[in-house]
Amino acid sequence: MVGIDEVARRAGVSTATVSRALSGNGHVSPTTRLKVKAAALELGYVVSSNASSLASGRMKNIGVVVPFLNRWFFSSVVEGAQKELLHNGYDLTLYNLTGGGDERRSVFEHFLLRQRVDAVIAISLELTESEVARLHALGKPLVGVGGPITGVRTLTIDDAAVARLATEHLLALGHTRIAHIGGTKDYDLDFHLPTNRRFGYEAALEAAGFGVAPELFQPADFTIRGGYQAAKQLLGSPHDRPTAIFAASDEMAIGSILAARDLGLIVPRDVSVIGIDDHELADFFGLSTIAQFPQGQGAKAVEILMDQLHPGQHDQAALNTPMPFELIVRSSTARPGD
Repeated sequence: MVGIDEVARRAGVSTATVSRALSGNGHVSPTTRLKVKAAALELGYVVSSNASSLASGRMKNIGVVVPFLNRWFFSSVVEGAQKELLHNGYDLTLYNLTGGGDERRSVFEHFLLRQRVDAVIAISLELTESEVARLHALGKPLVGVGGPITGVRTLTIDDAAVARLATEHLLALGHTRIAHIGGTKDYDLDFHLPTNRRFGYEAALEAAGFGVAPELFQPADFTIRGGYQAAKQLLGSPHDRPTAIFAASDEMAIGSILAARDLGLIVPRDVSVIGIDDHELADFFGLSTIAQFPQGQGAKAVEILMDQLHPGQHDQAALNTPMPFELIVRSSTARPGD
């Protein structure tokens, strides 16, 4: 079995330099790093994970905690993080908290406190002071995605601004009777995403001089089925049917398009529909949406985490990093009656 001494002789450097070059810990010039990696590849040398962890005190493994894995947005953030972690030579351990409060306590009070992860990325979870304190006490860096967490570097999307932009797009087209499909209170636990998106929708209407009609709001569960059922209620009304629907997620917006078609309505002639996310199916359905680039959020979270694990290589990120979003207009929105 090829050892580190052989790699050092082939590359013409010390074993310490080989260790630094292959582990990513410590300074090595780019030229030397490439030379060492080429020598290791030629000889078929693979760094022992046990030896590496003993030498560095790290497992080269990052814990990623998500509230749901069966939703496109969360799986896309995880995918973006995984690609960036792989690029940096780290593994990923995923903790899916679909089970609720007991499962969450178990993860934060036991699993993450073991010495099996070097750091943690929390996606769309509003961590408590005690959860943050436990991780910080063990020196485990932490990055949050989805909203501000006191004392933690986080990536945030301004959900009110996102919703306002979606609603303003419909207003600019001439729509005045705009319905909103948003989340129920069950989905308002972390960072109040459904409430903030509803606030943005209402703020856009009020700024344009239109009142907010309570009958134009329908709650749903951020799924295609939930959006379908909510849109059926909105579009099935025999009087004052909305001419446009803003759904708080693309999956609910896609459900709205399907509901409109089942009712014999044509999108966008009879009803315009816009969502949020830029879901992988959005282009297929011609859905206008506000893209929030979830894979980019995952990659950025890893970038910030690497800066904490390897201080001095880059400038430290600000405590809160706003993430970009963009209006993408497709064929599901048009002027009323067009």
